[in-house]
Amino acid sequence: MNAVGSSSHTPHLEVLTMGRVGVDIYPQQIGVGLEDVTSFAKYLGGSPTNVAVAAARHGRRSAVITRTGADPFGRYIHQALRGFGVDDLYVDDVPGLPTPVTFCEIFPPDHFPLYFYRFPKAPDLEIHADELDLEAIAAADIFWATGTGLCEEPSRSATMAALDARGAHGITVLDLDFRPMFWSSREEASRAIGRAVPLADVAVGNLEECEVAVGVGEPQTAADALLAAGVKLAIVKQGPAGVLGARADESVVVPPMDVDIVNGLGAGDAFGGALCHGLLAGWDTERMLRFANAAGAVVAGRLACADAMPTTAELDALLAGTAP
Repeated sequence: MNAVGSSSHTPHLEVLTMGRVGVDIYPQQIGVGLEDVTSFAKYLGGSPTNVAVAAARHGRRSAVITRTGADPFGRYIHQALRGFGVDDLYVDDVPGLPTPVTFCEIFPPDHFPLYFYRFPKAPDLEIHADELDLEAIAAADIFWATGTGLCEEPSRSATMAALDARGAHGITVLDLDFRPMFWSSREEASRAIGRAVPLADVAVGNLEECEVAVGVGEPQTAADALLAAGVKLAIVKQGPAGVLGARADESVVVPPMDVDIVNGLGAGDAFGGALCHGLLAGWDTERMLRFANAAGAVVAGRLACADAMPTTAELDALLAGTAP
């Protein structure tokens, strides 16, 4: 894949993500099952891909390492990334495997079933360790990896190789990102994700994802376990109870923002891109989490994911009217 290219020809990256990509096929009718939907629209999708888009919306130079099919949807992904200002240098295709598509149903406020079509295998799981540009990975200010990238080989070994390559440079973020349908068992996920946690500076996950990673699901205990494993900042999403951010010397909880939810999918990716912006800006934990929460709330109030990512100016205006 293109990641073997010389990093000397690559502009310095502030945010480099790695993992899942695809095309989201969203119904244009809300509150209707797929069997009764009459029209759809396509959008760029895949959590780490959306994080790169969200970071680009905040003016950050971003790129994603992933693979598509050699098909029209694969070409669409390149077009969409470029349109969002995300470098597609490290996006290659896998002949013989189709670009994944994902359908969803939209039943606000809290029911958004996802149907992944990643068969016979998703191209983004065909990332090989010996094809990675480890110099570019090591040089990025933030490297963002996901638990899903660990679910199968060769992606698992490639993800671990990328994490190993980071060393002490920059900030390495592990999105715990546990999706049961991608794993052979919960136990396998716990082993694989657990091995990756000590290689991260920041870990982000909801209560279930934290339990998979470190064996405990109570918020503060999970944060403490992540810190004990070597993470410098543990971020635990608690749903209506807000987001907990914990470091060795502090623990803060930021409440969620009120929003009329249209589609909850993509809110976590908006949170991730905004988190990257705050980390790069050197903000304190509370300011960073408030900004990231606001980004998630904005996207939850919109239909799309990548297309819906807010700008810094939008979030600054929103927070100016709501922050205490």
